[in-house]
Amino acid sequence: MTNQQVADRYAKSLLDLAVETNKLDAIRKDVDELIAMGGNRDLALLLQSPVVNATKKKAVMTELLGQVGADELTKSFVNVLITKGREGDLLGIMSAFDGQYNKMKKVTSVYVTSATTLSAESLAAIRQQLVAAGKTEANVEIFTRVDPKLMGGFVLEFDGKVYDASVAHKLNQIRKELAK
Repeated sequence: MTNQQVADRYAKSLLDLAVETNKLDAIRKDVDELIAMGGNRDLALLLQSPVVNATKKKAVMTELLGQVGADELTKSFVNVLITKGREGDLLGIMSAFDGQYNKMKKVTSVYVTSATTLSAESLAAIRQQLVAAGKTEANVEIFTRVDPKLMGGFVLEFDGKVYDASVAHKLNQIRKELAK
């Protein structure tokens, strides 16, 4: 489990270095690659393992980062994390970087879960409504998921808030009212 305070500090350091060296977009791309790599269970277990020594972890990460064409700053940063014994916090640090990057660029990440795949027009309408209502920044990044259990409607998640406009939620509310 990632210590959020540690993740925020390391993420801020990486963000500051990226801005200072004019490599912000390249580092953001590398962060996205690292987050994607973190989805690999074997890699996550390797990074968490106290049995595997730092030299082996550095070699694996150097090889993986080389394959995706990562910037030298990213490679150095990951090596520093491993040297300091913070490789277990890597994904938390990358997520914190993502949040800080979005805040700096005034981008709001919105997660939309719907019963079926939403059309581009529907997503555009959701984006427009959020911006017009002043609920988000002008730049909205939408991530979609499909969950048939919702039966219809959608659930919006952003800035720690959840707006549930699903049929399943409405049915649960009706059930609670009838149970009273």
